[in-house]
Amino acid sequence: MKIKYAFVLILYVFLFFACKKSGEAGGNPPVLPPVDTITNPFFAKGADISWLTVMEAAGVKFYNKTATEQDLLVILKGLGINTIRLRVWVNPANNYNNEADLVAKAIRAKKAGMKIMIDFHYSDTWADPGHQTKPAAWASQDIPTLQTSVYNHTLTVLNTLKANGIVPAWVQVGNETNDGILWPERKASTNMANFASLINAGYNAVKAVDTSIKVIVHISNGYNNSLFRWMFDGLKNNGANWDIIGMSLYPSASNWLTLNAQCRANMNDMVLRYNKLVMICEVGMSWTDSTLCNSFITDLITKVKSLPAGKGFGVLYWEPEAYSNWQGYTLEHLIIRESLQSHLMHLNKS
Repeated sequence: MKIKYAFVLILYVFLFFACKKSGEAGGNPPVLPPVDTITNPFFAKGADISWLTVMEAAGVKFYNKTATEQDLLVILKGLGINTIRLRVWVNPANNYNNEADLVAKAIRAKKAGMKIMIDFHYSDTWADPGHQTKPAAWASQDIPTLQTSVYNHTLTVLNTLKANGIVPAWVQVGNETNDGILWPERKASTNMANFASLINAGYNAVKAVDTSIKVIVHISNGYNNSLFRWMFDGLKNNGANWDIIGMSLYPSASNWLTLNAQCRANMNDMVLRYNKLVMICEVGMSWTDSTLCNSFITDLITKVKSLPAGKGFGVLYWEPEAYSNWQGYTLEHLIIRESLQSHLMHLNKS
């Protein structure tokens, strides 16, 4: 693969901008019991870089601001990233994103001084709102056996990480689980109780490894309050346990102001309604206008930091290292040297 001379910059330069509380009202949430106040000295300024090893194997190179080839983790650390998110699949066809690949990337992230979030897809491939395919090895399993498989898979992966000196700060039990996972048995719209039992299987496995790890239930469309109320009311009513409500948000240049405002109202409602922490686990926007994109992210960070009782815990950009239309993905953060240096000059003054 012929790689253009390139520089990587994540929109997380915005993470150093001075963040003021948003002036938007954020909706009118119901009057509920007081939210527990917490102290949150750490705010996750993160990136999902799960494609890293497959990109490196394909010959992709990364360069720092001085045009020197450098490890991506070192570059990101220098730009202020403090958290890395990594997905894990059960038995992927090409072995990328399997347990061994995950551990290799996690070791690198730890050496770079990053906190780590693990994203269990509970599939052999991509899991998202439209795809929650069971791993082939689990295809014929009934519901009780699926629950055991989820527990054992979660436990095994996390224990392997722990044996390598890595205890992640956060673990997602499922990726963008808008309608549950392991379809059809664990489809939330069909049987919320089944999905809740799966969440508890993952939750219990995580806590068996280390009780300090925070468990995330992650769904997309962070602007959609009715979806989030339906999901988390259902999980709560069926006895599910979780620590953090995770969201995705992928606006366009034309609707980001509206979606950010709706997302803030939704986050505020989640904190007040369930007394839980909130994180934006995935965010992305087309890099067609750097100023507009930075405005979107800076505004979103401000809104997360403004949540009641300090319960907004971070924002993570999805695969910012991808460039040159890598695997058809166009929300990368490639920027030329002049713009990169301009951003760095701004940050140094902030």
